[in-house]
Amino acid sequence: MSPVLRRQGLAIVATLATAYVASHFFRASNVTIGLDLMRDLRIGPEALGALTGAFFFGFSAMQIPCGFFFDRYGPRRTVSGMLLLAVAGAALFTLAPNWPLLLTGRALMGAGFGVMLIGTMVVISRWFPPDRFSTLSGIVLSIGLIGNLLATTPLAWGTELIGWRGVFAIVVAFAAIAALAVWLVVRDAPPGHPFLERKAESPAEMLRGLGEALRNPALPFILALNFCNYACTFTVQGLWGGPFLREVHGLSRIDSGNVLLVAVIAYQIGMLVFGPLDRVLDTRKWIAIAGTSAIATILGMLAIWGHPPLWLAIGAIVGIGFLSASSTMVMTHGRGIFPDRLIGRGMATMNTSVMLGVGCMQTLSGIILGAFAPLADGARSETAYRTLFGFMCVVLLVAVAVYGQAADIKPSDELRARQAGRR
Repeated sequence: MSPVLRRQGLAIVATLATAYVASHFFRASNVTIGLDLMRDLRIGPEALGALTGAFFFGFSAMQIPCGFFFDRYGPRRTVSGMLLLAVAGAALFTLAPNWPLLLTGRALMGAGFGVMLIGTMVVISRWFPPDRFSTLSGIVLSIGLIGNLLATTPLAWGTELIGWRGVFAIVVAFAAIAALAVWLVVRDAPPGHPFLERKAESPAEMLRGLGEALRNPALPFILALNFCNYACTFTVQGLWGGPFLREVHGLSRIDSGNVLLVAVIAYQIGMLVFGPLDRVLDTRKWIAIAGTSAIATILGMLAIWGHPPLWLAIGAIVGIGFLSASSTMVMTHGRGIFPDRLIGRGMATMNTSVMLGVGCMQTLSGIILGAFAPLADGARSETAYRTLFGFMCVVLLVAVAVYGQAADIKPSDELRARQAGRR
């Protein structure tokens, strides 16, 4: 690839990554304002879990359809169009006076933002060689996590100054501008790429391609960890980590936001660390297993250790933040099992598993916490949180055992295959 095309590719990826910031802000915001929503709307943990999970159910519902759209119409039209739906959902959420409308707005946000990650990965796979996929994906996720940063201490500050609705209105405007930028800057593939010369598939052919992707024998093992890894880590980082610090350890909204801010920074650092590791160690499977096993260990410690010191609870949440970056290695592993013509449908299938897992886990987490009687002040007990952490630990260990049966796809093997195809 010429330097000019490489710069154009980087500009395209940077534009998509910037738009991705809004997705991360909205998906993570409930970890900071969750207790405020429960108080303002007079809802319990079950309703908050369902509200938070609605984003991911909407997200997962659009993955397969958008996989078709990516392969047929390309990422540019698909992403910019779906971002408009996300903006509409975010505006509804911002203005909604009651829980049902908040739920609807959050589901629409999830559906609209559901194209961002896979669309960006499709663009990376077409503009850059396979051995750069993991690194660039990690950079994109790291940039997107600025949204998570904004959803911690800055959101807590903003909520105290202008209310959470005022903060949300600002991010809605940012998302609208990002949708326009995607339309103006993004191009589906570099000149001469086979995608630009493709013959459009009929609906029947597209369905057959989806069936082919679903029948891939390696897919079930990868989906097992895809479904559970991010689901467990984001249930801590994106929903109950803040309430846990506030209700069990007595931190204020700002102080808990500061801890979550550090955890997101740790996640960003983790993205930059884990991103190139597959090329350094020439493995993807074992990096994913090691990272997930370490997360399970931390969750198990939180479940077993009663009344841990505050520094340990903070260290656990920050550690989970860093290690959760290992989930990108599962997606990179999965990308390698699909040919280019199925990349949109294949990646969308995997991301459906990821986001459906988050939606299920966050909804279930609210049920688990709600099963315990609240304390006199309405807070959840430490026993409730320890039960939740123990449940997620077991889920991750089972997922690792299933995923361990998958064959590794090494970057060196992909590079040799690519070089052989050019001869």
